[in-house]
Amino acid sequence: MSVSLELQHLERPGYNIDLFVPNAQEVQDKYLQQKQEEVQVSFPHWTKLWPAALAMADFIHEHPELFQNKDVLELAAGLGLPSFVAARYAKTVCCSDYQEEAVATMARSAEHLQRLNVSCRLLNWNHLPANLTADVLLLSDINYDPGQFDQLYRVLQRFLQQGTIVLLTTPQRLMAKPFIEKLLPWISEQYEMNIYHLQQHTPISLLRLQNDGS
Repeated sequence: MSVSLELQHLERPGYNIDLFVPNAQEVQDKYLQQKQEEVQVSFPHWTKLWPAALAMADFIHEHPELFQNKDVLELAAGLGLPSFVAARYAKTVCCSDYQEEAVATMARSAEHLQRLNVSCRLLNWNHLPANLTADVLLLSDINYDPGQFDQLYRVLQRFLQQGTIVLLTTPQRLMAKPFIEKLLPWISEQYEMNIYHLQQHTPISLLRLQNDGS
């Protein structure tokens, strides 16, 4: 789905940032057109800025010490907002997605922001490179498909065993409860955030996961 991009200026508590975002009306029109043509296509969720990404970005801004001189990786980054906020403090940031258009859009934002420590990469968590490592892993609103929960758990387990700190933001979905409960042994901190976006309040949980070696 090829659509035009718009530079969006975001004003958040204590900081602001510019980000390239696909034109929402074009996205909607093309999606509905494909549905009418009975093309098997799912809605391109990467094209939207979700409350969980805003929550992650706000948390990063409020806790820069977690990212100072760190190598940061974001999987399923979509528009990459948390990555670009983290890039203000981190040594390196890799913002990645499995959709080529998402990666191209993030690259436009990285160029505009002149973040030379940011790389934008095509990565699918079902087929991650064996040598992929990070000090901090960012995941925003990724636990929405129960069919992916087992693989996602394996990905988290892999990074936690490497000593990576994992930050995960999620809306409070009932269907995700079993997945979150499985992570309980690794949760070192949990924050509850209320994100106001597009005239709506959304409760978001932020989980900090790490392997304490036990």
